[in-house]
Amino acid sequence: MSSVLVTGSADGIGLHTARELLALGHRVVLHARNEQRAAQTRDAVPDAAAVLVGDVSSLAQTRSLAAAANAHGPYDAVIHNVGVGSAARRELTEDGIERTFAVNVLAPYLLTALMPLPQRLVYLTSGLEAAGRADFDDLQFERKAWSGMQAYSDSKLHDVLLAFAVARLFPAVLSNAVDPGWIKTRMGGPNATDELADGAETQVWLATADPAEVGFSGRYLKRRQDLRANAAAYDLAAQERLLAACAQLTGEKFPA
Repeated sequence: MSSVLVTGSADGIGLHTARELLALGHRVVLHARNEQRAAQTRDAVPDAAAVLVGDVSSLAQTRSLAAAANAHGPYDAVIHNVGVGSAARRELTEDGIERTFAVNVLAPYLLTALMPLPQRLVYLTSGLEAAGRADFDDLQFERKAWSGMQAYSDSKLHDVLLAFAVARLFPAVLSNAVDPGWIKTRMGGPNATDELADGAETQVWLATADPAEVGFSGRYLKRRQDLRANAAAYDLAAQERLLAACAQLTGEKFPA
């Protein structure tokens, strides 16, 4: 039995991932944005070890979430599933940070920095990472014209950069990025082509399969297939610049 934390698991891919893990006999800790959603999640998944609460658009709440997660750990695997989609307009969080970047990038970065490293880490990305740009001179669209789709695509590239950086810096940790596909969820929308089970299967496999199957790190996968990510994801200087930007915004660096 493995112990697994799944962030953003009140609905959609995260909730299905948690249910699949529980069905396989693993211990699972879930996460919801607020108490109302947490209560709904507890009712929906009564076998979960815990449902933690935290709005990860807030740095303070993300810190509290990390502390709560640590109290319910340790974990064999953490699946960084939480995320938001394309926004019609540029929105700032309570910390003055562009919301897409705060939730999709800073939250997994900060949780990784504040929690003991598990044996396995999975960072959810998207096929739109291929259209992402690593624009370190304007990560938060402070100067260039706002594009919700570009901001989302950029954030998903950053998630791959983060997964690859962790794989490089911590060789004992199996850290990989997963494109779940275009899944029929609230975020995916009514025209999505893929089912929930398809969107969750690779993460469950990476988190729990025998090391003989998943003993690799620093890869970008979809449907268990090893794919080539955006070329920027393999740029070590870009990885370091992203880590430096996240450290500056959060005040937290990865442990040495």
